Formats: sequence, structure tokens, C-alpha cells
Amino acid sequence: MRGILRYADADGRVRVGLGDDDGEAVVRPLPDVRDMADLLRRPLAEIRELAAAASGERLAARLADVAVLPPVDGGTEVWAGGVTYERSREARGEESDSADLYDRVYDADRPELFFKSVAWRVVTDGEPIGVRADSALDVPEPELALFVNAHAEIVGYGVCDDVSSRSIEGENALYLPQAKVYAGGCALGAFVRPVWELDDPRAGAVRMSVLRGGEEAFTGEVALAGLRRRPEDLVSSLFDCYPFPDGAVLATGTGIVPDMDFTLQEDDVVDIEITGVGSLRNTVVRGQRALDWLVAARSEPALRGPRAPLPE
Repeated sequence: MRGILRYADADGRVRVGLGDDDGEAVVRPLPDVRDMADLLRRPLAEIRELAAAASGERLAARLADVAVLPPVDGGTEVWAGGVTYERSREARGEESDSADLYDRVYDADRPELFFKSVAWRVVTDGEPIGVRADSALDVPEPELALFVNAHAEIVGYGVCDDVSSRSIEGENALYLPQAKVYAGGCALGAFVRPVWELDDPRAGAVRMSVLRGGEEAFTGEVALAGLRRRPEDLVSSLFDCYPFPDGAVLATGTGIVPDMDFTLQEDDVVDIEITGVGSLRNTVVRGQRALDWLVAARSEPALRGPRAPLPE
């Protein structure tokens, strides 16, 4: 599968390229692109031309020889939509004494949109995701992510894990930012699937499993056709009265929510796959201290922090 990839080459230079994790398993740099924010400032037609030029580029690096980085940088922000699937509406009602709030959002013309992460706090494949030390009930939320340029055009699709505290949000709906925005709470798959290579992302499905001690502790699947809102409408709402000069990533909500008797535990492994888009795998750590390396990685992105060991 081909996708746009942010990576550090053997000399430590951060680049953006067109990667292929099948076949040749190489990445070719996009010409004259400084970083992902630079790419997302450009119109879709120009991005497509750059990808075509990279496809013919002879200068290639083996994926095994580069350090794969999160697919966001600069001033690009990650946002997310909520209560966009029937299961999400049900789950919010289960955890909260204000279920009618979520019912009204699900049926309203205006979607629920909230800020999720700045670029430097995002983790990617093989890096740990976190759960808050002060939370008792935590879940991964697998979501289709829209990569949107500064011109409000969807340029690609990705995989997002919108890790969340159900106990904190359930205590009071006004605690949503604390339940959603914290170190290790946002993971994005490394590959961005170009929009021109996927006819209809909603024709596929999202699958997730959680491994605990090598055994499957949870598994779920949802058809993307169950997404109540059109991706284009979510983007339109996000960009309404809100400029994104470095583009944005918009996670579209989850249709997979475990029952209330499930919570993430330290060392769990979360596997997510979206048909035609990509995959994401992360281990779980508890508390901010385990993710302090993100602060150092902010200024030296080529020197990412300790990658959590993943089981074979």
C-alpha cells in the first residue's frame, strides 16, 4: 500500500516522501517539500503532482533504513468529531447521567468537534499511547482520520486512535477536554493514503483488537457506512470561522466502544486496521512520566523517544 510518509533519513534529515510498505518497501522524497505543514499549505492538485513526481524519483531509501515519524508537524492541529455513530451515542449514554446531551448532538445539524492534539504530542506506530494516572476507565477509539489542507480539501486518509477516559467524561460532560487531551492520548498511523487512490473510504470497515498477555482481551469491527455524517460536511464545519494555515487532521469518530467492564491496562497492545487506509499498533503506558520523552522530541523530531517493544 502506498502513502505519504514523514520520516528521518540515515543522516537525520526529516523528509516527506511517498512510501510503499509492500513490494519494494521504499520511500521516495517529495521534491521541494520541507515538511508536512508545507505540503498541507498547497492545493490538492499540486500535492497530486508532487506525488506523481516522487513516483518517478530514482532517489529512494529502504523503509528499514529510515525512522518513521508521526505524519504531522509545524502548526498542524489534530481535531476530532464525536457521537458520529449509533454505538458512540449508546456508549456515551451508558457512562454519563446526561445521556440526552449525546442524543441531541447525534441528531443535530451541527456536529460535535473538539481539539485533540498539537502536532508534537502525536505518537505513531510502535510508540506508546497513554492513559491518565487519575482515570479508572480508559478505552482506545479507532477512527478514520481526514488529512485536510489549508484550502479545506481532503488530501488523504489515515488511522487515528483517539484514546479517551470514559470515567472522566462520564463524571461530567464539561470534563471532555481532560478526558481527551493529554500526553499519549493521540496516535496516528504513519502512512497517509492519498485521496485519489481511494474511491470511497466509507465502503470499508474499521477493525480493532486489544491484546493482553498475548491473548485477545477485546475485538470489534464497524462498517464505515455507519458514519452518520459525510466527511466533507465535518470538514466544512471545522473550517467554518476557523483558519488552518498548516492544514488539519480531523478524526471522524468511533463506532467501536467496549462495554463498561473493559478498560485498558498497562502493556496492552492495541491493533487498528482500516480497509484500504492502513493500520496502527501501539502499546499502553500509564501516566505522563512514561511519555516525557515527547518534550525532547519536540525540538529533535529525528530523535524520537523510546519505542515500545511490540510482540511478534
